[in-house]
Amino acid sequence: MPKPTRPNRRDFGFFAPITTRWSDNDIYGHVNNVVYYSYFDSIANLYLIQVAGLKIHSDKVVGFVVSSGCNYHEPIAYPDKLEGGFRANKISGTSVEYGVAIFREGQNDAVADGFFTHVFVDRTTGKPVRIPDPIRSALEKVLVET
Repeated sequence: MPKPTRPNRRDFGFFAPITTRWSDNDIYGHVNNVVYYSYFDSIANLYLIQVAGLKIHSDKVVGFVVSSGCNYHEPIAYPDKLEGGFRANKISGTSVEYGVAIFREGQNDAVADGFFTHVFVDRTTGKPVRIPDPIRSALEKVLVET
């Protein structure tokens, strides 16, 4: 299997700092693989809340994760200073695939990258609904079709 290409900062439209914690490290002395998914979730939800205006506790529409994946390019460890990169890879009527990447502060090549797909659903029924226009508009600003 060919090694995945490492994304570069220029591939992403939104960045935010990520604070590593001592508990992120595993017995091997680096950030455990499952923690990257927490970083991915944090950067995407930060964008949805701060830029797209999502009100996670009261909006009638919420996003459910239906698929995800991650590529690890080099290890990181506490107390590395990190930044998360975020973009939208693909937007459809009811779902969006996000592209996410983790960078060491000041470095251009990602230490890890991945994706996850949100299907937007009615909070009460759990049935898929169209992505609300304000969220769709904010996602279109960081759309980089892959």
